[in-house]
Amino acid sequence: MTHFRCIALSIALAMPSLVAIASGHEELASGPAAPGASEPGASDTATGDPAAQASRCQVWQRELDFARSVASHDRAAFAALVHPRAAFGVSRKPTLGREAIVAEWQGIIDGSALKLEWYPDVVTVGGDGDTAYSSGPALYQDPKTGAYRHGRFGSVWQRDTDGAWRVIFDDGLKPQPADAAAVQAFHNGRRGDCPAG
Repeated sequence: MTHFRCIALSIALAMPSLVAIASGHEELASGPAAPGASEPGASDTATGDPAAQASRCQVWQRELDFARSVASHDRAAFAALVHPRAAFGVSRKPTLGREAIVAEWQGIIDGSALKLEWYPDVVTVGGDGDTAYSSGPALYQDPKTGAYRHGRFGSVWQRDTDGAWRVIFDDGLKPQPADAAAVQAFHNGRRGDCPAG
């Protein structure tokens, strides 16, 4: 099986987890999570391996940088974080390749079509140590009406030949209308530091 197909299979296997994680996010807006629920940010495979923890925190930071590139309307920084052969929108007809993705996201990057914010609350490194899955809440705001929607993203990152992590697959759950409490829950959940795995 090729490396690309291994990554595609890991995406398919991760999607049920993404839905389960998203269900937990819905609880953030409505109340505390059930007893025994995993702590946001906790790795699915807490191995205690310092190299895995370092890689996980690198991906955590790259995800924050990715979101910051959109918040600061920095097209070049956004493009630098996308793998040249990335696929976005993998659960529908995907957009393939860095150039096409950057062109498709232009109205989000410059804020004219949509204001988009997100941050990770889950990052897991798996396989050969050069592949990672990240997920977290996303907040969408219509620049014309000011209306908010919230959802959840899921991304797969790959350590590239130059050692830098770049997103190779990206998708998310369909966003739903967000009330003031959901918007506040989104902002309250943000953390910049990489939690211990």
